[in-house]
Amino acid sequence: MPSRAEDILKGFKVNWMNLRDADNGKILWQGNDDISSPEVIHEARVPKKILQCRAVSREINFSSVEQMDKFRLEQKVLFKGRCLEEWFFEFGFVIPRSTNTWQSLIEAAPESQMMPANVLNGNVVIETKFYDDQLLVSTSKVRLYYV
Repeated sequence: MPSRAEDILKGFKVNWMNLRDADNGKILWQGNDDISSPEVIHEARVPKKILQCRAVSREINFSSVEQMDKFRLEQKVLFKGRCLEEWFFEFGFVIPRSTNTWQSLIEAAPESQMMPANVLNGNVVIETKFYDDQLLVSTSKVRLYYV
């Protein structure tokens, strides 16, 4: 018998995601891959200029067959396996058999702490843990390439 986490994951899908410059709303990157799938390390090619943004707006469109009472994400920015930053996002209640769009603001680290794109390129992995309250549903990884 599948666990609750397996039931949620089976009916969960990231339909699309985009990253925008939060200051002007311009889309810098968008993708249609289901990045919630834990079996592979996904890849994203994002423009280098995203590193110059004061803040980035991330929009995720997802569908869920199952109800979730407290859907949330924990994300880590890993550089060569070492955690540089950690972010926490809460969506809340997810209606069963629904499609939702979730926008979050991610503020950049101070300029003095930023590494150049050529150093980060291929060495950064965003690890995302999808939860329903304390129940871990999936862990996904996306390797970033700056183009």
